[in-house]
Amino acid sequence: MQQTQTKSSRTEIRVALAGNPNSGKTTIFNNLTGFRQRVANYPGVTVEIQEGDFDHDGTRFRVIDLPGTYSLSPYSAEEMVARNHILEQRPDVVVDVIDASNIERNLYLATQFMELGVNLVLALNMADMARTRGIEFDLEKLSELLGVRIVPTVGHRKEGMKELLEAVREAATEPQKLRRVAVNYGVDIEEQLEKLLRLLARKDDLCRRYGARWLAVKLLERDREVLKKVKDQQISDTAAEASARIESLYGDSAEIILADRRYGFISGACQEAVRTTVEARHTMSDRIDDVLTSGAMGLPILLAMMYGVFYLTFRLGNLPMRWIESFFELLGGWVGSLWQPESESLLKSLLQDGVIGGVGSVLAFLPYILLLFLGITILEDTGYMARAAFIMDNLMHRIGLHGKSFIPLLIGFGCSVPGIMATRILENRRDRLTTILILPLMSCGARLTIYTLIIPAFFPSAWQVPVLWMIYLTGIILAVLAAKLLRRTLLKGSSMPFVMELPPYRLPMARSVLLHLWDRGWLFLRTAGTLILAVSILLWALSSFPVKKEYERDYQAERAQAERTYSRGLAEVAASLDLQPAGAALLGNILQGAAPQAAGTVAGRDARAVEGFVRMLSEVERARRHLGMKGLDRPASAAMNAELAALMAGMGEEQRNYYAASVFYLDRVRAPCNKRMAEIDKMMGAEKLGYSLTGRLGRALATVLRPLGFDWRISTALIGAFAAKEAFVAQLGVLYSVEEAEVGAETLRVKLQRDYSGLVAVCIMLFCLIGTPCMATMAMTRRESGAWSWVLLQWVGLTATAYLLTLAVYQTGLLLGLGG
Repeated sequence: MQQTQTKSSRTEIRVALAGNPNSGKTTIFNNLTGFRQRVANYPGVTVEIQEGDFDHDGTRFRVIDLPGTYSLSPYSAEEMVARNHILEQRPDVVVDVIDASNIERNLYLATQFMELGVNLVLALNMADMARTRGIEFDLEKLSELLGVRIVPTVGHRKEGMKELLEAVREAATEPQKLRRVAVNYGVDIEEQLEKLLRLLARKDDLCRRYGARWLAVKLLERDREVLKKVKDQQISDTAAEASARIESLYGDSAEIILADRRYGFISGACQEAVRTTVEARHTMSDRIDDVLTSGAMGLPILLAMMYGVFYLTFRLGNLPMRWIESFFELLGGWVGSLWQPESESLLKSLLQDGVIGGVGSVLAFLPYILLLFLGITILEDTGYMARAAFIMDNLMHRIGLHGKSFIPLLIGFGCSVPGIMATRILENRRDRLTTILILPLMSCGARLTIYTLIIPAFFPSAWQVPVLWMIYLTGIILAVLAAKLLRRTLLKGSSMPFVMELPPYRLPMARSVLLHLWDRGWLFLRTAGTLILAVSILLWALSSFPVKKEYERDYQAERAQAERTYSRGLAEVAASLDLQPAGAALLGNILQGAAPQAAGTVAGRDARAVEGFVRMLSEVERARRHLGMKGLDRPASAAMNAELAALMAGMGEEQRNYYAASVFYLDRVRAPCNKRMAEIDKMMGAEKLGYSLTGRLGRALATVLRPLGFDWRISTALIGAFAAKEAFVAQLGVLYSVEEAEVGAETLRVKLQRDYSGLVAVCIMLFCLIGTPCMATMAMTRRESGAWSWVLLQWVGLTATAYLLTLAVYQTGLLLGLGG
């Protein structure tokens, strides 16, 4: 009866979810909490923890997902967070997620929880994988031996979740149902522990809070945090003597001997409750690893994998990118149509040029971003990324880095910010700082927007994937050289030994992949909707103010002259058609779109001539598009006109006359007029921008960057890229929109191809790859390194390297005659 009352009175159970890395802990956390999750930094450290709550059968569960850790020894930030949370927050239940296929290693953490005396439940996860490996469990026997509740689960299938919650509720409300089991360390060690326990009896408050036996074990291990808590010289001296005694008996430190005894306890329990039926057989993962991690094949396969990801990113992303570009092009045209064509409204310019021109230029790259992360997520979920770190271990050690450094560097291909945060897995500060300083050399997803703008504009289809691959490879090579330099100068010292578990290969779950894509896509959209929008509006304002009211040339007079030239040409067309003044006026109105339905005002031969000419003009334009002429506002070549004439063969005299008049109008009247108007608009726009803050700043910077082949536009866009790399594209979009508002529907790629050479394109990508880390990267470097001096070193070092390498490439290219 008493148990029932206790059970019903409990309204909330606080659960700490712990486990080794790659045990499936986070999958179980997601299964239990769904999207009801929060992320927060643990007080005093930079490790993030996740928290979620939910209701189940009338009970409120609050679950904390602790960092993955192999033990509770306080040697890393993750271990400190896991241990301190359990010690200080005292959750009602600790759920230790165990990889059933690697049970002996995973149970080591469980023995430490047992020593803490917490209410413990073991989630024997990946039970299906253990069965395929021929591992069978007597769970009732194992539970009895360990003195904990054990629930088999299959996280990726959501199997065992209800049973796990019931075990948690039972552990919280009826902890006395199972006996407490302690590891027996043997006569010699237990004797030393007993001495410490007698002295600890006077520390009543500490013993109640942490447990006397756990304190004694930690004192024997010379745990610095526990020594600080005890603050008793006699106890500290006794612990030092006991540790020295054990070391003299066994020839190793007390910490190592205690760990060995725990593994012995685990081995004994597994000997009785775990049976392996296929001991001599290699698993499928082993056979795959024989190929993928071999010395001869490992690195080539890794490079091929990354090449394949880039190939699919380009091949599949091109079409949806064009759709998004067309959408924003139509949206900009529609917004512009809300004002009169000659209107110079600031609101129109802000919406068209600042918001749509800037943000739209960036959002067009969303398909590329999603496809890149799709490839990386699949490789990560299959277990291949851990092999990638293993493959790179030898190379990492050669440049003085820990093998684990490959993981944050790999994350840096997505974004430098989480990559820098991921350096927390490195215990050695020199390893962490070196990795942080070189991480911006990994081409992040933001830089991908720059590459995917430039590469298709300047390189044929067959070269696009190789060029992108070489850009990424260049960043990796430079990172290797920079790391080697740092470890031989500022950050001398040996790296920690490499220990990393290779999880078994798994088929990626669709839900997990989609959640990763949603997170990355939403982050990109949120950045575009906030930071990029703000940067685009700021850059638009800098490009629009101060407003220039007096120009160096009389552009209105030049436009009027161009219009008069057009009118004279149109009069020649009307004369060739033998039109009367009323017919000529109708033709002019139709061609200028002023009165296309005014045919009723002209009758007889003039009406037929105007109608025939307009129909022929439409046919010629359609034929030119069919023959591949993209710009209808420029004269056709002699060869194209000859081909058109052949297509029009067999026409009567009247039709031939209409055809000749149409070609004359297109090539000798409209094309020269539109070209002249575009030149006038461009000169006026350039003068307007040169007067603006953007022009002044860009031109000042261009004097420094001109030896690299960069003009004021590129220089100005690089300023925007300092806020966020994606803003480089947005800034160019804004600059071209403002400068060439009347040119037409050319995409940004076409405009760049028109104004710059392939050599300049390569230099842009090289400079953006190496130089000027963005503001978010600098802020995270400051947070993780703890000093602005490292931020300054990173920014100055990378930017100076970018300048010198780009200068060398550009000037060498000019000497080789590759274009300026």
